[in-house]
Amino acid sequence: MLSQERLPASYTELYDTVVLPCAAEIAARQSTVARTILIGLNGTQGSGKSTMAKFLVLALAEKHGLNAVILSLDDIYLTKAERQKLAVDVHPLLATRGAPGTHDIALAHSIVEQLQSATPNSTTPLPQFDKSRDDRCPSTEWHVCNGRPEVILLEGWCVASPPQTDAELVEPLNVLERIEDGDGRWRHYVNAKLAGPYGAFFQLIDTLVMLNAPSFEAVLEWRTQQEEKLAERMRETGGDITALSIMSSEELARFLLHFERITRHSLQHLPQRADIRVDFDAGRNVRGLSIRKVEH
Repeated sequence: MLSQERLPASYTELYDTVVLPCAAEIAARQSTVARTILIGLNGTQGSGKSTMAKFLVLALAEKHGLNAVILSLDDIYLTKAERQKLAVDVHPLLATRGAPGTHDIALAHSIVEQLQSATPNSTTPLPQFDKSRDDRCPSTEWHVCNGRPEVILLEGWCVASPPQTDAELVEPLNVLERIEDGDGRWRHYVNAKLAGPYGAFFQLIDTLVMLNAPSFEAVLEWRTQQEEKLAERMRETGGDITALSIMSSEELARFLLHFERITRHSLQHLPQRADIRVDFDAGRNVRGLSIRKVEH
């Protein structure tokens, strides 16, 4: 059964009202199998996936004595050269990172297997991606996980997202698809990847957590706010804004068009599949927490 309750909107209460109950449920699920479990964390751009993942690592360690490690889809993009080759061989839109088909899913699958089979003395390198260079960091800069974690947090905007039918792909959804993917080659390629290697990888997920946005329109607003806050922090600290490749509002709006189709489809179909769901309103206030309790 899914238990549901209204929650305070204050962000300062997120840890107590959302993170701790989520961590308790994850810990309970891990205790029933006594092995490393894979937690999928799905959330749109701007929903706070990274913050949620970090809070869960903290809560799992402090409250349950469990070691958790984060694996982000943002860190397993194909290299810039690999995506440029796809842009030539398959479709120009594949040069832009983000959509299924632009990640190294085989690498992610391998890392999960290494972590799940690790010994106390094992070291597992975790890839890092440099968005300022739009390329994967050299392996010498990758983080390392020591030993075997009890929990792996796989976070990303399309984690566990379901593919569409061929009929749903026929009509362009937005101006990007209409002008730059008129024949549908890009969206069919992306969907095939989501149905194939991505879907097979997501089958490894033991528990799915979803940060549920109210609409795609809210996502655009959230992501815009994130970009503005990042630019403001850089100006206050005297940092180099250009080094972070901060996008203008027009650039950001176009960028998010790459994600609109899958995001809308996921918001429609994924909430009922999630084991743990955090519902947000348009102001990014938490308005509900639903947890499907594990059977002991």
